[in-house]
Amino acid sequence: MSKGYHFPKNFLWGGATAANQLEGGYKEGGKGLNTPDVLPGGKVRLSVLKDPGFDFELNNDLYTYPNHEAIDFYHRYKEDIALFAEMGFKSFRMSISWSRIFPKGDELIPSEEGLAFYDRVFDELLKYGIEPVVTISHYEMPLHLVKEYGGWRDRQVVTFFERYVTALFNRYKNKVKYWMTFNEINSSFHMPILGLGFAIQKEEDHYQPTFQAYHHQFVASARAVQLCHEIIPNSQIGCMIVYLPTYSVDSNPENVLYAFQEEQLLNYFCGDVQVRGQYPSFIKRYWKEHGIELEIQPGDLELLKEHTVDYVSFSYYMSRTEKKDKNLEEVGEGNILGGIKNPFLKTSEWGWEIDPIGLRISLNQLYDRYQKPLFVVENGLGAYDKIEEDGSINDHYRIDYLREHIKAMGEAIEDGVDLMGYTSWGCIDLVSASTGEMSKRYGYIYVDKHDDGSGTLNRMKKKSFDWYQKVIETNGEDLS
Repeated sequence: MSKGYHFPKNFLWGGATAANQLEGGYKEGGKGLNTPDVLPGGKVRLSVLKDPGFDFELNNDLYTYPNHEAIDFYHRYKEDIALFAEMGFKSFRMSISWSRIFPKGDELIPSEEGLAFYDRVFDELLKYGIEPVVTISHYEMPLHLVKEYGGWRDRQVVTFFERYVTALFNRYKNKVKYWMTFNEINSSFHMPILGLGFAIQKEEDHYQPTFQAYHHQFVASARAVQLCHEIIPNSQIGCMIVYLPTYSVDSNPENVLYAFQEEQLLNYFCGDVQVRGQYPSFIKRYWKEHGIELEIQPGDLELLKEHTVDYVSFSYYMSRTEKKDKNLEEVGEGNILGGIKNPFLKTSEWGWEIDPIGLRISLNQLYDRYQKPLFVVENGLGAYDKIEEDGSINDHYRIDYLREHIKAMGEAIEDGVDLMGYTSWGCIDLVSASTGEMSKRYGYIYVDKHDDGSGTLNRMKKKSFDWYQKVIETNGEDLS
């Protein structure tokens, strides 16, 4: 038996998903189109996400759209939740599709059919004693808001979001007490199509609209925190960031400073606003150097200050190594958010660097900075899984990855970090957000669905299913 750790008594072990990556039923239940509905599948997706002129149109002659069916959680949620319960989940992180509740986004009255669907999902979770942990906006928004308003560029979207969250809090106040506002909000600077809902025109300087859209999201987030506390007094609502501890490639002060500044912008800018309640001092020089002047309405800054989040949730997949002057040969294949190859780290089959110690560093950095409870809500290994002749799926590589990262969390807790839970990403196989593939699998549960859309959608337990069940049962004492 490997060394166990003393996780808190009520630690929220579980798994994480997103509506647009597993639900399917993209035209059912009165749902309107949302932004992921027009993102193509396959590795072309990554190029689309970085295309400044992407026009958010369906083109069935050119692309396939795996999100449209995904793994059909919309119809099979009872089967899947029963499997989560068998593993012993204490929590299940999921998201709500905004366009199920407000199909166009700017309606005055929410869709009863959409609200009722999530009622059924929450009731099923609560039947097994599983706490829903709900992301309000996970890389999606109603497509109409993009077409008509330009996404989060437009201040009016704040009003539409307030209407959306008010409907959620009023409807589910007796069923959901853990909430998060925007998924990986800080990643939108690199891929605004995912988080901010707009494309950049060729002649346009992207800095101004990006930071203006960020301001609108910060105001919307603070308003959501305010409404959540008013409507559900015993609730907790957090922010959610993607976190990559940033290393300098060497001890050259120029590289150290560059890595430090990159870490400030990616890791701390959004968190500082949502947790500390104000724009950090370092961002003002950045705005000046890039000619950014925000339109801030009276009362905005007071709202940010008065309604900060209760906890900090984050995803952790890899660290980031930086160098001021780098060439293409030094850039790592899987480093989606920048950086160069780290010679001390192994990589996944998709080129993502594997760094469990980086998770311990991340937890300590975040807790030292914010002194609020932390929640690891995404972490996992995307890999090709093989079904053996006897039907087994021996994903020992996933167990090894998860074990080392859970150990890192245990060490951080011993360091003094207040950690409230861990929901590993893609607890059931789903569509990859970055590549639109099914073959990039994260789950403890295999879903018979493939990149070309074929498959039976049957569910099968992997070796990691039993392993994670044991981890939860022993509250992290047995990681063997």
